[in-house]
Amino acid sequence: MSTLTQLLIAIGGLAIGTFAFRVAGPLLGKNAKSPDGEGEPCAGAEGERRGLPPWLEALMSRGAVVLLIAVVASTALTEEQGFAGIARPAGVLVGGVLAWLKVPFIVVILAAAAVAAGLRLMGVA
Repeated sequence: MSTLTQLLIAIGGLAIGTFAFRVAGPLLGKNAKSPDGEGEPCAGAEGERRGLPPWLEALMSRGAVVLLIAVVASTALTEEQGFAGIARPAGVLVGGVLAWLKVPFIVVILAAAAVAAGLRLMGVA
């Protein structure tokens, strides 16, 4: 199988997965039940648009955080199927701490880049 075919299959799989996630939201909101399986999924006045149950919204919110952490970890720690070295994760760590402290975004980016570049300049890969 050629590389182009593999790429097209991967793009198609991602497109189908993305579409499935987008469709799942309204379907879950319509059909979801409470965790104990009883009662209406979402109480609402007549004609009011129904949303997701609170437990499902919390689960989806946590899922988004886990997905974001996974993306950050995989891009910060790996490069060409190997370990990226110490400099990049250190820069990401500094950026994460500064973002958690709610430092302005431009400062977060510049500090993270400066730490990574400084470590590489000192010979720490």
